Amino acid sequence: MPEQHPLVEAIGPLIERLNAELVAPDEAHEDDIPLLWKGKPVVAVRLTPKPVDGVQGLLAEVAGELGGPLSELSRTDKQQAVLLLEARGAFEYRKSAEIVAEALGVTRFTVYNYLNRAR
Repeated sequence: MPEQHPLVEAIGPLIERLNAELVAPDEAHEDDIPLLWKGKPVVAVRLTPKPVDGVQGLLAEVAGELGGPLSELSRTDKQQAVLLLEARGAFEYRKSAEIVAEALGVTRFTVYNYLNRAR
């Protein structure tokens, strides 16, 4: 795999953030995503699903990223946590706003305010 290719260098941080891996085009599986450069495959992206246990799993993930228990974060970091959780689909779960609010040590109303402020 051409690790020095400009495309590979450019997407490196994204691949790391997605917890994905790069594979050579000839080793790509059917569900891998080929990336083309001037019409020719350079590399393929293999997404590796992260096992997450619903809202609680997402809360743990975000707490780890932000460096500690969510209830102990600053107001700004709590707002960031809500945005991260929204981006990961946490609010698609039933009663998620209540669960997130409890984890953050705020009210459900505050969680909705953080969401609305971001929009």
